[in-house]
Amino acid sequence: MTNQTNAIFTRSIRTNAVLLSSLNFCRKKPLGAFGLAVIIVFAVIAVIGEMVAPYDPLAVSADYMLKPPNAIQWFGGDSLGRDIFSRVLIGTRVSIIVGLAVISIGTIVGAVVGIVSAHFGGAVDMILQRIVDALMAFPSLLLAICIMSVLGVSLTNVVIALALTNIPRSARTIRSVALAVASTDYALAATCIGANNFRLMFRHIAPNCVASFLVIATAGLGIAIIAEASLSFLGIGSPEETISWGVMLSRSSLDSFAYAPHIGLFPGGALTLLVFGINIFGDAMRDVLDPRLRRTG
Repeated sequence: MTNQTNAIFTRSIRTNAVLLSSLNFCRKKPLGAFGLAVIIVFAVIAVIGEMVAPYDPLAVSADYMLKPPNAIQWFGGDSLGRDIFSRVLIGTRVSIIVGLAVISIGTIVGAVVGIVSAHFGGAVDMILQRIVDALMAFPSLLLAICIMSVLGVSLTNVVIALALTNIPRSARTIRSVALAVASTDYALAATCIGANNFRLMFRHIAPNCVASFLVIATAGLGIAIIAEASLSFLGIGSPEETISWGVMLSRSSLDSFAYAPHIGLFPGGALTLLVFGINIFGDAMRDVLDPRLRRTG
């Protein structure tokens, strides 16, 4: 009975600590809290968008072709009369899933490359960093376009192409952090007591790179979402039948945008708002997790 009471008491303390830290974050970083709220709203839309969409996003209607926003179609109709509001809701899922997949793969692989490079040094470091330099010599979007031209058009290939362009930047940043961690007393002590390479890298170095990892991930998520939309806009990203913000923007040609601006305005506005929320939340996370910025703030 005593153990159960202690467990409940411990959980209560942890819950209160989380609530207090959340309130403290909102008080100190109101813009960051706003960004987090925007991210949460879009995440909810990504989950329930298909259930709450008022119309079939694929249903065409000659009566609503290029119709401006009205009482029936809140965001108007596209060139085929499809409901833009329903398509924006459902397209949220694709954009967020692609962004998360790109960041998860690119940042994790980049972190492993950076930690291995920093830990072993010498020839290993030189070879890995020259590969990173070669990849970073190309603009990210241009490299993604080249990869897509080889792999072909599909959502899976979009994730692969954008993840590959994200790896070098993550590897370079994590390597610099890992080099600093590897020279600390506790890392040197672990080496002295005979810890093997795997334990040193992933038990002592990697956990101390988590803050930088989170900052890179939040900063890169917005870039990944924009990159997916850019590839789709160019016609080499998501397939035409996929409902995503980038595909919707690609359908909004310059000619139709001149007399039906709502076709690109609403998916572009949703993309802008989500990326803005991610960026200001990422800035707040960096300020909170970086000790130097925390001291100056």
